[in-house]
Amino acid sequence: MAWNEPGGGKDNDPWGGKNQGPPDLDEALKKLQEKLNSIFGGGKKPGGGNGGDVKIGASTFVIFGVLAVIVWGLFGFYQVDQQERAVVLRLGVYHETVMPGLRWNPPLMDEVNKINVTKVRGVASRGQMLTEDENIVDVALSVQYTVADPANFLLKVKSPELSLEHALESALRHVVGSSKMDQVITEGREQIAVDTQQRLQAYLDTYQSGILVAKVNIEDAQAPSQVQDAFDDVTRAKEDRERLKNEAEAYANGIIPEARGAAQRQLEEAQAYKEQVVARAEGEAQRFANLFTEYRKAPQVTRERLYIDALETLYTDATKVMVDVDGGNNMLYLPIDKLMDKSATVRKGSQEEVDIRVLTDKVVEQLRRDTQTTRREGR
Repeated sequence: MAWNEPGGGKDNDPWGGKNQGPPDLDEALKKLQEKLNSIFGGGKKPGGGNGGDVKIGASTFVIFGVLAVIVWGLFGFYQVDQQERAVVLRLGVYHETVMPGLRWNPPLMDEVNKINVTKVRGVASRGQMLTEDENIVDVALSVQYTVADPANFLLKVKSPELSLEHALESALRHVVGSSKMDQVITEGREQIAVDTQQRLQAYLDTYQSGILVAKVNIEDAQAPSQVQDAFDDVTRAKEDRERLKNEAEAYANGIIPEARGAAQRQLEEAQAYKEQVVARAEGEAQRFANLFTEYRKAPQVTRERLYIDALETLYTDATKVMVDVDGGNNMLYLPIDKLMDKSATVRKGSQEEVDIRVLTDKVVEQLRRDTQTTRREGR
């Protein structure tokens, strides 16, 4: 007889007693509910009833509540990357700035805004503006910046990028308006970029924008297209002027040292000639004094010696040779080759020889006078 037929006993029930099968699911659920009720203060109803329906509703609510708390807690974990900073708003009010790492904040209460603080962002601007000398220039530039203060970047300014563009245009117009056109277009572009960066950073700090300007680049600066041809002509004229100026300076740098060297050489030659003349004069004077001393000791010998030296000097520079022939007429010999060789040297040393001859004549004349005076005194 089957266990579920009328008359069948518990012994024939495969899920019956003696633990011959798996436990009843309803019983297992009831036991779990009883344990939860005992934990959370649940019990039997007054009057003897077990209150199964009430227990089942309360335990289900508790289970779902625990699961909701767990899920709520799990949603509070988040990761902040190394290049990011997280700005936490608790109930809409700034709470803290979170550094990189694994973080947890209560969901629904805190709002986490991650901002990249290492990324280099950029903004460009271009426009026509008036310079100090009342010329119009067309300037294009770009700005590179990073976020230095995430809290200010997120909360202090409604639109940081738009504020940056407006501040950039204001700073650029102020700097260009204080500069001349040549400075803006040619050699002063780097300085204008530096001044614009400093003024732009001052504006952004005043706004508390949290932006740090890294670099300002002047990409293009030129005259308006309507006058570009005329401006190119002016630029070429200035370049020609600078080129000619450099060439003149190079020529002057080559001529002036050469002239100074020639002047110094002439001064040194004059100084050397002076020393030579003085030394020669002193030597001749000393020679005359020595000769006069010897003449006083031996007048006749000294006179003949002077005479022979004078003749030797004269015949050395002579261009004619007289040949004395015994018993015949004298013959005059002209050495043409010697004349040609000596013609060049005569011109070079003519002045010196004339000076020597004049000095020799003076010495001889002085010796003659001294001799005549000595003879008269002897008489």
